[in-house]
Amino acid sequence: MAQDVTAVVRAADVAEVTICQALPWRYLPITGPRVRSVSVRVEVRQVLDDQEIAGVLDLVQAATETDGVRPLNEHVMLHLRYGGDPQARSLLLTEDDTLAGYAHVDPTDEVEGPSVELVVHPVHRRRGHGARLLTSVMDLTGGRPRLWAHGGHPGAGALAAAFGFERVRSLWQMRRSLFAPLDPLALPPGVTLRMFVPGQDEEAWLKVNAEAFAHHPEQGAWTMDDLLRREQEPWFDPEGFFLAFRDDRLAGFHWTKVHGSSEHGHEPLGEVYVVGVDPSQQGTGLGKALTLAGLHHLRARGLAQAMLYVDEANTAAIRLYESLGFNRWDVDVMYAAPEAGVRASEAGVRGS
Repeated sequence: MAQDVTAVVRAADVAEVTICQALPWRYLPITGPRVRSVSVRVEVRQVLDDQEIAGVLDLVQAATETDGVRPLNEHVMLHLRYGGDPQARSLLLTEDDTLAGYAHVDPTDEVEGPSVELVVHPVHRRRGHGARLLTSVMDLTGGRPRLWAHGGHPGAGALAAAFGFERVRSLWQMRRSLFAPLDPLALPPGVTLRMFVPGQDEEAWLKVNAEAFAHHPEQGAWTMDDLLRREQEPWFDPEGFFLAFRDDRLAGFHWTKVHGSSEHGHEPLGEVYVVGVDPSQQGTGLGKALTLAGLHHLRARGLAQAMLYVDEANTAAIRLYESLGFNRWDVDVMYAAPEAGVRASEAGVRGS
């Protein structure tokens, strides 16, 4: 009898909550430690209230401190703090009414499929909650989500493998010392450089950003609200936001960012946040010149190191950054079901 009960307990640990709730544990004639019934629910929200937002932010902070990497990207964090994205969906997993897990579903990429980020509170891990969240995400998205694992977290990789997902994309984090020599700044002929002016340059910047990142929806689909929200962030500094003009027309930009030590648990770190060049100006050396302008600015601020993110498939950009002294530091990995991975590859061919 004891063996049978143990088997049931283990099954209930990974089963849906309806199974757990249906078992009248208090009436089972077992010896040893009592088995407590746990109520687990997954709820889908279009809009989170203030209390739910605070709970998610606390969960993210706890996971970040444990794992050494934030489980949600900046775009998701901004939308959380500023009231959410009307197209996105949030999944809240509670254990006995305590928030134990969260998933964010971004459905905006209709070709490659919804992008998903999920996190389980460190205290509530190894209880099947990641699988419960991903199962609910699969139901919500028709079985074709793309799952991000920031920092290549092994738990996320194991979860993806359990669902038969494959690695379909990698985003490199690259870094370089700002103490090392930098090439001098040399702008292409006919190009002038100035700083971004809030309240004046937003429309022109959004246009060039959309054109420069036409095949990268995560960046190219930014709206005015996305831009203005970042202008409200404590780290925003127009002195580090460079605009390049040719014949009074915006030709490219380099937006830098500084990660502060109080928020990130390390010495201030400069970032090549976004570099974009109008397609008509590509191949002129403007991208390299803009990158150097930002790096010189970050070094002048007394920063010791700079970092950036680049898609592993963007070999031309990687070669440029390596020529400027950057090396791979870390990697974010995207997983998807095989069918979604095929669709993503086909979309890449059509867009090339």
